[in-house]
Amino acid sequence: MISKRLNLDYAKKILGEKLIEQVLSYIEGNPETNIPRFLHLIELIARAPGHKESVQNVQQVYKNDPVMREYLNRLFSEIDHGVRKKLVCNTILNAILLGRPRQIQVEQEEGIHVPFTFLIDPTSACNLKCIGCWAGEYRKHDQLEPELLDRIFCEAKELGIYAVVMSGGEPFMYPYLFDIAEKHNDMVFMIYTNGTRINEQVADRLRELGNISPAISIQGWEERTDHRRGKGVFRRITQAMDYLKERGVLCGASITITRENVEEVASDEFIDFLIKKVIKKGVKYVWTFHYIPIGSEPNLDLMVLPEQRAWLVNRIVQLRSEKPIAIIDFWNDGALIGGCIAGGRCYFHINARGDVEPCAFAHFAVDNIKEKSLKDVLQSPPLQGLPEASAVF
Repeated sequence: MISKRLNLDYAKKILGEKLIEQVLSYIEGNPETNIPRFLHLIELIARAPGHKESVQNVQQVYKNDPVMREYLNRLFSEIDHGVRKKLVCNTILNAILLGRPRQIQVEQEEGIHVPFTFLIDPTSACNLKCIGCWAGEYRKHDQLEPELLDRIFCEAKELGIYAVVMSGGEPFMYPYLFDIAEKHNDMVFMIYTNGTRINEQVADRLRELGNISPAISIQGWEERTDHRRGKGVFRRITQAMDYLKERGVLCGASITITRENVEEVASDEFIDFLIKKVIKKGVKYVWTFHYIPIGSEPNLDLMVLPEQRAWLVNRIVQLRSEKPIAIIDFWNDGALIGGCIAGGRCYFHINARGDVEPCAFAHFAVDNIKEKSLKDVLQSPPLQGLPEASAVF
């Protein structure tokens, strides 16, 4: 039974990939006209509940919002053709159109809630010592064996999970990173990175693979970034963005918002820098995280004040309406998706020791992935109980 289903899914992937490749080549000729046609195609083949409505919402945004229309057009004009094909196939076809129905099937047949993704740390090693690092109290010599990582990803795909997020430590210090990404070339990986390990050779490899999108940490302007991450880091990471842009690799940015930099990173000047300078260096999306006092030398004085957080709610909405860049506010956007996404509702965290944590910011675990399968881990009380509880917040 499993073999027949896998063969069917494989056939769907092959047919879907060929169709998507043809459509993407078609769109490149005239994105303004052909992106709506591509979205219509996705709407027609969407299977999971809510997917058609989501695509319809994107269609309306593309039609009525000139800022987001410019942004989506840029994705087709500034991303390498091979990278774009790989990301679209792995994200839209595998993770969403095929993966999500499989996740729903597992839940209906076996009573196991399967999240869309999970966060995993292949290594806790890092070449920087950033002030207030959320992972700063993890041991620096932990590492997941490549055989274990391979097993986890195989089990993930069996459950319908094709999109994985990586952090650390510094994932680009993991010696088997590219081998794993190449072996699982039907998956898509977003990697939180300090960016300092991305040189021309790494950028070349990322273009070849096509299924990795780095999200580079930046704290604001050079003085602010170097103060938290180390002297010279700002110049190194903007150079890395140059390398990625030259090769058409999809790149994002990750910003920790503190009491000290909140107005700086949300200013018109800094966002315009990301758009006019850095977007041309490769950045296409921004994740923002409000500082949480955990990890390395937690500092309550860095926490965003209530009035600052309230200001950010309206400020991020304003920026989205005016600037052609995708900005995700990890905390304040909770209201848009029904509450907290952690605890297995939409994601959970596996650290470099193999401990399975409900959230990257909640460092406790009752299970270890070295001792259990991914399916067994998802049946543990913390990950089965929290998805329902989190939805009420």
